[in-house]
Amino acid sequence: MIPDSVKAELASLRIEINEHNHRYYVMDEPSIPDAEYDRLMNQLKRLESEWPDLVSPDSPTQRVGAAPIISFKQVTHEIPMLSLDNAFSFEELEDFDRRVRERLEASESVTYACEPKMDGIAVSLLYENGALVRAATRGDGQSGEDITHNVRTIKSVPLLLRGKDFPELLEVRGEVYMPKSAFDRVNKRAEAEGLKTFVNPRNAASGSLRQLDPRITATRGLDMYCYGLGIVTPAPFADAHLESLNKLRTLGFRVNPLTESACGVEGCHAYYQKVMALRDSLPYEIDGIVFKVDNYKKQQALGFVSRAPRWAIAHKFPAQEELTQVVDVEFQVGRTGAITPVARLTPVFVGGVTVSNATLHNMDEIRRLDLRIGDFVVIRRAGDVIPQIVNVVKERRNPEVKEVLLPVRCPVCDSAVTQIEGEAVARCSGGLYCQAQRKEAIKHFASRRAMDIDGLGDKIVDALVDQGLVKTVADLYALTVSQIAALDRMGQKSAENLIGAIQRSRQTQLANFIYALGIREVGEATARALANFLKTLESMISASVDDLQQVPDVGPVVASHIETFFRQPHNLETIEALLAAGIVWPEVASSDIDHPLKGKTFVITGTLSSLGREEAKDRLLKVGAKVSGSVSKKTDFVVAGEAAGSKLEKAQALNLTIVDENCFLKMLENS
Repeated sequence: MIPDSVKAELASLRIEINEHNHRYYVMDEPSIPDAEYDRLMNQLKRLESEWPDLVSPDSPTQRVGAAPIISFKQVTHEIPMLSLDNAFSFEELEDFDRRVRERLEASESVTYACEPKMDGIAVSLLYENGALVRAATRGDGQSGEDITHNVRTIKSVPLLLRGKDFPELLEVRGEVYMPKSAFDRVNKRAEAEGLKTFVNPRNAASGSLRQLDPRITATRGLDMYCYGLGIVTPAPFADAHLESLNKLRTLGFRVNPLTESACGVEGCHAYYQKVMALRDSLPYEIDGIVFKVDNYKKQQALGFVSRAPRWAIAHKFPAQEELTQVVDVEFQVGRTGAITPVARLTPVFVGGVTVSNATLHNMDEIRRLDLRIGDFVVIRRAGDVIPQIVNVVKERRNPEVKEVLLPVRCPVCDSAVTQIEGEAVARCSGGLYCQAQRKEAIKHFASRRAMDIDGLGDKIVDALVDQGLVKTVADLYALTVSQIAALDRMGQKSAENLIGAIQRSRQTQLANFIYALGIREVGEATARALANFLKTLESMISASVDDLQQVPDVGPVVASHIETFFRQPHNLETIEALLAAGIVWPEVASSDIDHPLKGKTFVITGTLSSLGREEAKDRLLKVGAKVSGSVSKKTDFVVAGEAAGSKLEKAQALNLTIVDENCFLKMLENS
């Protein structure tokens, strides 16, 4: 005998959990923390395991309760799920509105229901006495596949309707889709597991709904918006389309919040423009707008033609995916030396513009796509995003296609192209000389921690390079006051000050000079370690990878970057020009620093009142300590100034040694 108290508790839990599900998945207004929801669900599972005879198909625990099916059954739609005619221009939309008004003999503007056209899969949900009994795909419009086991896993689809004011038989139609965030997550997981990725969210949603095992579908993060009705008994359910959607909301269904009414074709066009502007910021994909005559009696009067209603039309957005051919693959050099492959395409109109190029990111992407020159490809463009190749149409590949090979020499300056094993990006090694990297190289060279050329800002560097006055960093030392003064917004005094700063930068330190060269992954600490260990620039230039790895904190990857940099003739020519321009530094003193802080790693966080962060960093480096920008288990000391934030919290969590400013200063002075 099952106690009434158990039945009552089960019923209460199911009602409460269903209410929380509705608030979270339909209304987007969660009312309790996740931990409390989990507690309620676990309580329900425990009771159902103790009293299995009380488990009902509509229980919140049974969304993924079905076993895998062997195949999909066919379902016949009692009312066909018709397709829509399309409009691709405002003129075609005007023609649709004119035909509607003529058939209705309407002298005034018609009121339309306006909805975003979701790029998903149309489905039908059938409810008997408020319980979900069947879900089916649209199929060919007359019949589709029974996907009830999978649709039950979609948490925004109610298993039981809310309230009591619903028809005995209610068929709700809508679009199942995969949100962009879920699509990214599913594809990243597939890539990590070495599986095939989905082409787009619609493709992913379709594949997820056709899984034989609902447990797989449940992991895909599908969602659904309702857009209409099928069979309803007893009828009528409402007098107008928007009214019916509002009633569906009260029964627990999700309806797109962008759904609105519009008066006449001008109102429809304004809605189209508004939503198209929002398109790229939406968390889901849409490919147009659906306009429907709102009044049901007017819909009946308009009727149908062939397989489409006369009272509705889909005004499509410009296509975001198109088919074209790869004519060639060229390699571009970025400001930091990154070598990026770019596909040259047969021009095609997509996303509202003519596209003739698409980024390929790196060689890993080319291998993932299995791309060849001459392949036919699907390209995608969303808003202002750079067009990208979605997939290769292997069925159209011909024997004349060519393999894409990474160049061994930079296409801009002919320096060697390097790629560290395990890294996706290949880079040009001619950082001081390469035209593509020129501006960034000069800005870094002049920065305060490098050669400290005060007043040589980004805009002046851009102007000097654009006017051909500076081609390498060595050309800075040949500039004249008159050349600088002739630049926009530069007066005589400012020019004199800048030339003075350039002259003063000739007196530097070897560590600063090494850092200024911009060798990949050689920061200030590494530059100082190189200078202290090798003592001279000549020793550094002639050092092998093995020699360089003797320097503290220089591993094989950094050593390889350094050796490659000094093996490029263009870089050596620029260095010789810099030395010829008069750049000098004092001999490096012995690195046998006898200080308690030598080799210790510090992190500085917050504001220090008696000295700036950079001064504190300099003083640490001078005594042989290391300075890091992030806290880890390898950190020896964390210097916490005023308003120290997350780094201090992490240090406390790791139980690291934390010192205040006064203690830090005493540590520096101690010898």
